[in-house]
Amino acid sequence: MVLTQCSPQMSNTFKNNNLNKLKPQNLDWNSIQIEMKNKLGNDIYESWLKKINLVEEFNNYLLLSVPTRFIRDWITSRYLDQILQVIKTHNKNIIRIEFKIIDEKNLDTKTNFNKENFHLIKNQENVSFIEESYLQYNRIDPNKRFENFITSSSNKLAYEASRKVSENSSSYNPLYIYGGVGMGKTHLLNSIGYELKKNNKIMFISAERFMYQFVKSIKANDMVKFKDYFRNTDVLLIDDIQFMNGKEAMQEEFFHTFNALFDRGSQIIVSADRAPNKLSRIQERIKSRFSGGLVVDIQKPDFELRKKIVQKKSDELDSLYSGQFKISEEVKEFISNEITASIRELVGSVNRIVSFSRIYKKMPTLSETKVVLKDLLNLTENKVTIDLIQTLVCKFFKISKNEMLSSRRSRYLVRPRQTAIYLTKILTSKSLPEIGREFSNRDHTTIIHSVKTIEKLKQEDSEMVDNINKLKNQILYNKENEI
Repeated sequence: MVLTQCSPQMSNTFKNNNLNKLKPQNLDWNSIQIEMKNKLGNDIYESWLKKINLVEEFNNYLLLSVPTRFIRDWITSRYLDQILQVIKTHNKNIIRIEFKIIDEKNLDTKTNFNKENFHLIKNQENVSFIEESYLQYNRIDPNKRFENFITSSSNKLAYEASRKVSENSSSYNPLYIYGGVGMGKTHLLNSIGYELKKNNKIMFISAERFMYQFVKSIKANDMVKFKDYFRNTDVLLIDDIQFMNGKEAMQEEFFHTFNALFDRGSQIIVSADRAPNKLSRIQERIKSRFSGGLVVDIQKPDFELRKKIVQKKSDELDSLYSGQFKISEEVKEFISNEITASIRELVGSVNRIVSFSRIYKKMPTLSETKVVLKDLLNLTENKVTIDLIQTLVCKFFKISKNEMLSSRRSRYLVRPRQTAIYLTKILTSKSLPEIGREFSNRDHTTIIHSVKTIEKLKQEDSEMVDNINKLKNQILYNKENEI
């Protein structure tokens, strides 16, 4: 739902009028669901789209509900365009879809939801429902709060500074938070806005949206309204400030807006992907203003943080699906070790595992996990090669590579050979014929037999399990002390 912060005067103007603009639901949602099922397939429909409900239909957009944030994010990132296409065949005026997270267990009917939520809106003095306005981009996500922001040494300073600002107990103005993509900057800005919106007028907007509305206001000859709104807020949160680079006119307006807010004692919080002095094509006086406050960075997630996030996400999904899809400790450990680029990719990898589980009705093995996450893994085909596996297996069993690749069938050679073939199968994406060629042109049936033999031995022989795990650790993580 589009809930935005504005002044009390604007609230009084819009509040009652807009609550009366709600239209009755004219769309046949059952027909739309049938079309989505036909268009996207039964598996996708049953796993994701079936959970969407129509809450309210407005002039040019729909408010839909889903039971969890995870489902909302999955749908919007993968199927939103197709869903909108289907909906537009029923009502060509619909140009946008909004999602509201509603736990259906706690609702009797959609009518109850509508009544309770619009009653809530009516009683919020600083919140208005405003359609067709740039204010609609001022969204505070109630799911991004301090309570669910996971910390470790890599982001602790940024977290603590944000908490101080939200408690009005700091003199950090501006607060400048920087870090790479997907590190949690937007989460922290949203958390600050969520805490401060109770008693303050909040503006939370991205630099890209600020730029868009600035240009739009110039074209509409409506800069007075633009300036009045941005310069009369209590708290300005602006995300991804680096996107202002090179836009001289907009930087000029932002500079004066910054000064006006600073002079009236308003709090300013800015996020970017780099430190102020590293910003390119941004006016020096703006960078100087940013550097004059508290500058904190969010570093790449360390192993402690990655492990916490994977565990928390896994616990949430386990609770959501009543234990149906429990990620193994081996897979969780693997994800924590290998997905190091950003928190967003880390969460995305867990979502992929669950999606795989829902489609195939089973949890993926480690080798299947590698395939599912192949594009995210630091572990590349160049890192794990058949030659590396053969070399390490030979070292482990104290035989030469020539002996292992020979046609001899001595027991002390057969078992290492089968072990190397098994590890190649589970740790690379090579096909059976490709593996056979690397093992002295052995037939693919020999490769299958070797894999099945090792899998059977793992069930019967604890020493074999131990050997396989040691070798995997050596191959994947280069842990010399574990062999």
